[in-house]
Amino acid sequence: MNLQDELKGIVEDALLDRVPKRFDYIGDVAVISIPPELETYRGDIAEKLVSMRGNTRAVLNKVSRLEGKHRVAGFELLLGDSTETVHRENGYAYRLDVRKVFFNPRLYWERGRVAAKVIPSENVLIPFCGVGPFVLPAAGKGAGVLAIELNPDACACLRENIRLNRLDEKITVVQGDAEEVFRQLEPGISMPEQGFDRAIVPTPYGLDRSLGEVAGLVRTGGSIHFYTFKAESQLSGLIEEYEKMGLRVEFFRRSGNVAPGISRWAFDLVKK
Repeated sequence: MNLQDELKGIVEDALLDRVPKRFDYIGDVAVISIPPELETYRGDIAEKLVSMRGNTRAVLNKVSRLEGKHRVAGFELLLGDSTETVHRENGYAYRLDVRKVFFNPRLYWERGRVAAKVIPSENVLIPFCGVGPFVLPAAGKGAGVLAIELNPDACACLRENIRLNRLDEKITVVQGDAEEVFRQLEPGISMPEQGFDRAIVPTPYGLDRSLGEVAGLVRTGGSIHFYTFKAESQLSGLIEEYEKMGLRVEFFRRSGNVAPGISRWAFDLVKK
């Protein structure tokens, strides 16, 4: 869907190239970042987003990046009266409030890729889990999952999503700072005796140090799916660092650009 084409004749020609090329639909809520130059056209843009996808009930303008320990962006409600929604992805339903929790619908393919690798009966650790887009598919494959999330709103959504998708017996939810929770885990009590078989770590920006802690909780031969934000020029040094940590790099791929020259990279690692 090309929003620029939709707005021809509404937005003056000199400003058409400022119309965002990318925007998201999370359930029936549209999310876009409108530049200041187009402020007077916010209503027109919101109406077009609704007309381009008929079941849209609300439109949000993202006015700030992810901020604070709960990783929540700032939003301006342009259209509608509620930002609570149900988003469906890879066969699972996620109930959430877009203004209160972090959710990136663009990662649906990556989440499906990782879920396909999960083996029934595995024990899986997922810190920074949000409302559960990595958690539910892993549990749905038959794994037992320990899910850790700091944001209380995201934890409340996660628990509701577990109930909604009937996965109560497979998932343990811990609300708290992941690094503090890691220190409290005990083999045979709160984690498997030999360590977790797999960890999925959708790392927030700036928390790469969590990889070392996660690796210590994974058994020898276990898998770690780790996400980091780096320039492509940093990858060779990063791979060397992982090898020195005792982690073999099996696969890596770019999984979205987040800033000029900076991408999100997905690494599949195996603990040696």
